[in-house]
Amino acid sequence: MSRKTKSTTASRATSTSTATSSVPQDTIAKLTKLGDKPTVDPSTQLDIFPNPAPHRDFVIHMQIPEFTCLCPKTGQPDFATLYLDYIPNKRCVELKSLKLYIWSFRDQGKFHEAVTNEILDHIVAATSPRYARLTAKFWVRGGVFTTIVAEHRTKGWTPPPAVSLASFPDESSVTQRG
Repeated sequence: MSRKTKSTTASRATSTSTATSSVPQDTIAKLTKLGDKPTVDPSTQLDIFPNPAPHRDFVIHMQIPEFTCLCPKTGQPDFATLYLDYIPNKRCVELKSLKLYIWSFRDQGKFHEAVTNEILDHIVAATSPRYARLTAKFWVRGGVFTTIVAEHRTKGWTPPPAVSLASFPDESSVTQRG
C-alpha cells in the first residue's frame, strides 16, 4: 500500500496598513543584506539600524555557535561559539549582516586573540555602543580550550545599579529550551 502526500506552501499575509513600526521605511530599505533572496556570499559589511529605545540601557545578547576561522600556522580550522553582549547607544547591528560578517572569517588565518578583538572593534565602529563584550569560546585544539573575552566601554559610561549583565543559558540545543 503506498501513500501519497501532498506538499502545500503556506503563505504569510502581512498587512502594512495595520502594522506599526518605530523604524522609518527608508531606514529599513537601507538594510542591504536583509532581503527576500538567498544570500550565498559572506560580507565584511555590518548593517545598522536606529536603536528603538535610546533613552534606556538594555542588553542585547547574541549567541553565534558556528564561527570558524583558520589557524594561521597550520591552516587547520578553528571552531568557536561567540557570545556578543552589548548595550546600544544610537545604533544596533542587523542580524543577517552580522551572520554574513561572521561568515567572512571562515577562510582567514587568525589567532584566537586577534580575531576576537578584530570582530569587537568592527562591531564597536559600526554601532558605537555604550558597552560591548565579545566572548569567544574556541573548541579544543591540541588538548587546550581557549576562551577570549574582549570588552569596550564608552568613556564616562557606567551602568546604573539596576542593569545586570547576567549570563544566559546555552541555546545550542533546542531540546534544552523551556
